[in-house]
Amino acid sequence: MTKILIVEDNEMNRDMLSRRLTKKGYEIEMAEDGALGLQAIKDLKPDLVLMDIGLPVMNGWEATTAAKADESIAHIPIIALTAHALEEDRIKALEAGADDFDTKPVDLKRLIGKIEALASGEG
Repeated sequence: MTKILIVEDNEMNRDMLSRRLTKKGYEIEMAEDGALGLQAIKDLKPDLVLMDIGLPVMNGWEATTAAKADESIAHIPIIALTAHALEEDRIKALEAGADDFDTKPVDLKRLIGKIEALASGEG
């Protein structure tokens, strides 16, 4: 079973996304800010991370950059999630080390396609 870490500060978004992904057969773990998310990546070694960008304590850009700089977890795919759909946000996410980028509100079918591609090593 693919283990996904959702790093999201908004409780409603966390709940909605975790319920929908659990229904699709994924194992879900959660963290509420970037610093906790970075620690959870190190501790849980998920198969994939969904990283909100607008996080407290340490934002998603910083947490992604830190995760990709750590050799023990750099291989774990990260999909950046943001409500900002501008091209510069996508570029910034990829420059921070994210493996892919998606916008909120989440289109579940599109997101699952990205999750499957990255989890299988095709992304």
